Amino acid sequence: MNIELRDVQFSYGPVKALDGVTLQIGEGACGLLGPNGAGKSTLLKVLLGFLRPDTGEGLVLGHDIRKDSFGIRRVVGYMPEDDCFIPGLDAVAFTALFGELSGMPRAEAMKRAHDVLYYVGLGEARYRNLETYSAGMKQRLKLAQALVHDPKILFLDEPTANLDPQGRTEILELIADISSKKDIHVLISSHILTDIEQTCGSLVILNKGKVAAQGELAALREVRFSLYELKAKGETGPFLEALRHGECRVEETEDGIIKIYLPEAMGRRDVFRLAEESGIQIRHFVKSRTSLEDLFARTVGVD
Repeated sequence: MNIELRDVQFSYGPVKALDGVTLQIGEGACGLLGPNGAGKSTLLKVLLGFLRPDTGEGLVLGHDIRKDSFGIRRVVGYMPEDDCFIPGLDAVAFTALFGELSGMPRAEAMKRAHDVLYYVGLGEARYRNLETYSAGMKQRLKLAQALVHDPKILFLDEPTANLDPQGRTEILELIADISSKKDIHVLISSHILTDIEQTCGSLVILNKGKVAAQGELAALREVRFSLYELKAKGETGPFLEALRHGECRVEETEDGIIKIYLPEAMGRRDVFRLAEESGIQIRHFVKSRTSLEDLFARTVGVD
C-alpha cells in the first residue's frame, strides 16, 4: 500500500477535524471527497507531515508520518489549493527553487524545471513573470512545481479550482497522463465530483472527520445502493411515500421518470409489491448506472 493510516485523530482545539481515520490507498489515482469541513485538507497536511496527529499512526510510501516528514516530502509532490507564488520570479526560477527545496542540486533542479514546464504546457511562457499568468497558467505552474523533483506520489488539492471548462479538461488530461504513464500515484482532493469520476479508480469519502466509504469506485457504487428508473400509471403519491418510508431515495424528473435508489435491504420485488399495494401500474422499469454524485449524496446523507 502507498498510504496506510490507523486510528488517526487530530483536533484544532475543541474541534475534532479527524476522528479515528483508518484507511489504505494503493496504486493509481484515488479521489478524496467530502463536504466542507469533512477533514480533507487536514488529512493531506497530516500525510505530508505538516501536522502531527494527536493519536494514531501511518505510513506514506513506507515513511512514518510522525517521525519522517522530510523523507515524505522527498517522495511526495504537493499541489496546494491556494496560490503559493513568490513575486518577482519567472516560472523557471520558481519551479527550480522548489526542486532545490526538495533536495535536488541546483543544476539538476534547473534542468528538471525546464522539462516539467514544457510537460504542463508552459514551455513558451517559462520566462514570463508569475504576476502575468492567468488562473489556468497558475494551476499548471503549481502542478509543475509538484512534479519537479520526480515524486512517487502526488497530492493534488482542488487542482481544477477557478478554471473554465477548457482549462479543467486540460488539467484533468494531464492528471490522467501522469497517473497512467508516468508511474506516479495520485491522490486528488476535490469537491468537483465529475473530476474524480473521470480520473480516479478508487475513492475515499470523509464526513465529519470520519471515513464514510472507501474502496474501488465501481464496487462502491454497487454495494451502497442500486438505481432504477420507472414510469407508472395512476396516483403515485402513496407509492412514493411508501418507498421513502422504506429508506429509498426517490426523485421525479420533468419527463415523468421516477428514479429510485434502493438500499441493500430492498430488491425489485419490493418495488412491485409496494406498487400493487398502492394501486398503480408500473409501465417501465430498468436498472440504471449510478453516478458518483449519487454515491456521495447517499454516503454523506445529503440530497
